[in-house]
Amino acid sequence: MHGGFLFEVHDLQQNTRILFDCPAELHDLLLFIGSPARYVIKRVISKGLGEVAAVTSTQRLSLIAGRYVGKDDPVMIVRCQSGLPAVGEALEPFAFPHTVAGCMRGSHHAPIMPVPLPAAHPARFDGPPRVVCLGYQLKDGRFNGPRDMFDDPSFDPARQQCNQVMDYLRRHGPFEPHRLPLDEMEYTTMPSVAERLADRWEATEVSGPTVEQQPTATPAAGKVE
Repeated sequence: MHGGFLFEVHDLQQNTRILFDCPAELHDLLLFIGSPARYVIKRVISKGLGEVAAVTSTQRLSLIAGRYVGKDDPVMIVRCQSGLPAVGEALEPFAFPHTVAGCMRGSHHAPIMPVPLPAAHPARFDGPPRVVCLGYQLKDGRFNGPRDMFDDPSFDPARQQCNQVMDYLRRHGPFEPHRLPLDEMEYTTMPSVAERLADRWEATEVSGPTVEQQPTATPAAGKVE
């Protein structure tokens, strides 16, 4: 692992990519992936092994079709051991319910919940968004498994915290930060509603008198003793 890793980051809006040499360029990497609606990690390449350590799906249906056509169900494959992080290290990020855009038509923020396969059926407000993990061992070119990696009580605190965060966000109703910001609502049903109401918008005018037009206050007459 001392050899470092290359992170391949994709710009989903410009259809471009860039490689960051980490840890030397770690802060450059963070500058971009801090905006996950646009910049996503496609691959992580081990420089020491010269092999792909992790790969993700980055395509988004709305960006391909130009409109909302369904939910994105991203997947990720992570290799562990043999010069790469241990299985427990690869699973550790999911011990915290990170907030993601992926609830109710993908137009709301919600915490992501690590669950075993039988619990991977979100219902409440189409959420919270679920993540499952299947573990395989590779031996002699054959996969052995899978093992349900999140079927583990050690993830119970993350699930409990996820429900608490979901309660907090749902209290916001259809307002930000529960709902995505406007620039991320382009591929929902919002554009069609905005188009239908476009001709009803009018130019605003300053109502009421201006400062210069305000009447001068007249002092009240005092009572003479």
